[in-house]
Amino acid sequence: MLQLSRTSLSLRTAIIAGQLAFAGAALAQDSPEPAGADGNLAELEEVATFDHQVTGVTVSEDGRIFVNFPRWTEDSPVSVAEVIDGEIRPYPDEEWNAWRNARKNEVTPEDHWVCVQSVVADGRGSLWVLDPAAPATAFLVPGGPKLVKIDLASNAVVQTIAFDSEAAPQGTYLNDVRFSPDGSHAYITDSGAQGALLVVDLESGEARRLLDGHPSTQVEKGVVVTHRGEPVRRPDGRSPEFAADSIELSNDGETLYWKALTGRTLYSIATDVLDNPSASADEVAAAAQNEGETVVTDGLWFDEGGLLYLSALEEDAIKVWDGENLTTIVQDERLRWPDTFSQGPDGAIYVTSSRIMDMSWYKPENPPQLETQLWKFDPPSADAPTGSVEPSPAQ
Repeated sequence: MLQLSRTSLSLRTAIIAGQLAFAGAALAQDSPEPAGADGNLAELEEVATFDHQVTGVTVSEDGRIFVNFPRWTEDSPVSVAEVIDGEIRPYPDEEWNAWRNARKNEVTPEDHWVCVQSVVADGRGSLWVLDPAAPATAFLVPGGPKLVKIDLASNAVVQTIAFDSEAAPQGTYLNDVRFSPDGSHAYITDSGAQGALLVVDLESGEARRLLDGHPSTQVEKGVVVTHRGEPVRRPDGRSPEFAADSIELSNDGETLYWKALTGRTLYSIATDVLDNPSASADEVAAAAQNEGETVVTDGLWFDEGGLLYLSALEEDAIKVWDGENLTTIVQDERLRWPDTFSQGPDGAIYVTSSRIMDMSWYKPENPPQLETQLWKFDPPSADAPTGSVEPSPAQ
């Protein structure tokens, strides 16, 4: 049995008392059969299919859907788009999407999308775009790393926060971002060569690089990413190695959670420590908490009821975790590498399948251009039957 920290215990209590209402007898079983004809507690519905590799998705408070397409194996013609009736429209306009690898010496990186990894609507009328500006997750384009705020009412860029070499040194790959409920801070994972967290004061634009090289933000040794039991490897034997990647903020904004993609351990920290510019590196490191082992994930999401969802990319599945046990909500072969979550105003949870294991990096027989999907599902109701439950890997 895991020794739960205060934050894990709070998380577990919220989940058990919340939507799934697991029965004690069911939790005691080793491997109860999942409910439902296909073993799923939720049903996937396709929202859109894209001709290019999608990673991020976000849904605004009024139901607008946005996605992004990083430049990894192809010079994608669109980086950020709004999804309207299943079709994509470059956002905020064609000009911001005009940068190309082949035109890098002609188009300014400061005011164009270079290699966008994440889009997040903040629930306060804005869309934020995180651009690590490192095509193929390789070299940073000087002047390109940035966090951009777009006013959704006018579809106009209203703020650009550029990251210098101190915040984003060469080898950085800024991955995902969350925002404090009061709109004062942004928290960003760096999944690059040396993992870290960035904390950004959104008023001043100042970015501080924290837990740089700390074990909690690094690739976990001994973890090899697999897909359906088979290692995902390049022809030269390399497997995906991404440091701090998955990130989520508790609904009250008091606790930040993160983990490396190439890793199973979930970590947390109190945001009042992160927000304190006077806190020393040692004080920040001491505040980081090990929340226990889960699974290899790309995305994390707390729904409105405080339930933690994890994208179990090795199994084409979505799970929830209570600090001790993992419960499979959806497992579907169409959900190839579930990537990023978002929740719409109607309660539906959206998730992208980015098909990273199918990239030409790992399957050279595949073309650089990949067809990918956006899905959605309704969270299980409070009286939903118990799904398949398995203990955390550490147990």
